[in-house]
Amino acid sequence: MNVSGLMSTQILNYVTVGYFAAMVLFFAYLAVRSEKVALAANTLAWVGLLAHTFAIGLRWYESYQMPGDVGHAPLSNLYESVIFFAWTILLIYVLIDLKYKQRSIGAFVLPFALFGMLWAQMSLSSNIEPLVPALQSNWLTYHVITCFLGYAAFAVACGVSIMYLFKVSAEEKQAAGGSISGLTALFPTSRILDDMNYKSIMIGFPLLTLGIITGAAWANYAWGTYWSWDPKETWSLIVWFVYAAFLHARITRGWAGKRAAILSIVGFAATIFCYLGVNLVLSGLHSYGS
Repeated sequence: MNVSGLMSTQILNYVTVGYFAAMVLFFAYLAVRSEKVALAANTLAWVGLLAHTFAIGLRWYESYQMPGDVGHAPLSNLYESVIFFAWTILLIYVLIDLKYKQRSIGAFVLPFALFGMLWAQMSLSSNIEPLVPALQSNWLTYHVITCFLGYAAFAVACGVSIMYLFKVSAEEKQAAGGSISGLTALFPTSRILDDMNYKSIMIGFPLLTLGIITGAAWANYAWGTYWSWDPKETWSLIVWFVYAAFLHARITRGWAGKRAAILSIVGFAATIFCYLGVNLVLSGLHSYGS
């Protein structure tokens, strides 16, 4: 890797440290209940997102500075996809924060991005390499961006759902004569958390749908068939059905509360297996992603 290639990796190292600091501050906010701490945590998250965006753009530029026909969007291997996934999680988080102004959710969303960044920076190769023939298409960019934005929305929904289960347990104790104290005191109400879960999935589901459609178009371009029941395709369909069932139950039967939160968590577990488990455990047409 050239010197400029090392520059984007170094910036991403700083971003990882920033996300860790932001996560610690979010948890500190829940403990000390200081708005100044919450502001510091949120500011770090925003600055981290901006630096993260710059690093991804720089890596894209760096790929065109490499010898040979290497230039491409930084979405082609596991390292780049994990880095991009973490970026999309922060993007969805700041959009949710702009609407709801509930800083406590950062403590349950930032860890997803942080763990991805730590894994990528500590365990995965950051080399910029030429695209394999199957990836040499603009469909790669369309497919990966839509899929990962959907995955990020599901990550936020999962974090919010975990908060919901803690919060509703505290509210049940309060109804029985106790009081809400500790970390859950600064959580949004269970009604707001339930709404955030629903809205996040409403964002993620159409994006996942677009991701599957663009993936089918890309498969036809690369392999001559829209659908071949590759393990990745099969698991994408499973994830789609889980969230379709969530929205159907919500809209037609008024599903909310604990059942919705649990289904959201199950859906994200299926999403992670679709993203990582298929690439790392199963073999198929998407194995180059590992």
